[in-house]
Amino acid sequence: VQLQASGGGLVQAGGSLRLSCAASERTVRTHAVGWFRQAPGQEREFLATTSWSGSTTYYAGSVKGRFTISRDNAKNTVYLQMNSLKPEDTAVYYCAAKMGVPKTDPAEFGSWGQGTQVTVSS
Repeated sequence: VQLQASGGGLVQAGGSLRLSCAASERTVRTHAVGWFRQAPGQEREFLATTSWSGSTTYYAGSVKGRFTISRDNAKNTVYLQMNSLKPEDTAVYYCAAKMGVPKTDPAEFGSWGQGTQVTVSS
């Protein structure tokens, strides 16, 4: 499955962005999808993941209540709505897909998008 992340940009603290993760094929409808981020010099960090149906979601504590993951399987697309953004949210954001149940460990995900930069100014 090929993934394309988009929607990043520059936003002021307190603002919002919605990231999109578009998949190249319908098989993504049977995959769990996750969002991760990586800041310079830091390890890739789990943010949120959803099951293929969208009925099961998990969030990292650092984003719970601010970020929402959702998916539209008719469009082969998964979204990450990010609200109340903080400067520490600045990073490259990646989406990834895996067969089976959603996980939080990036090593469990076999397909990755190219990343989209999110910069939050103070």
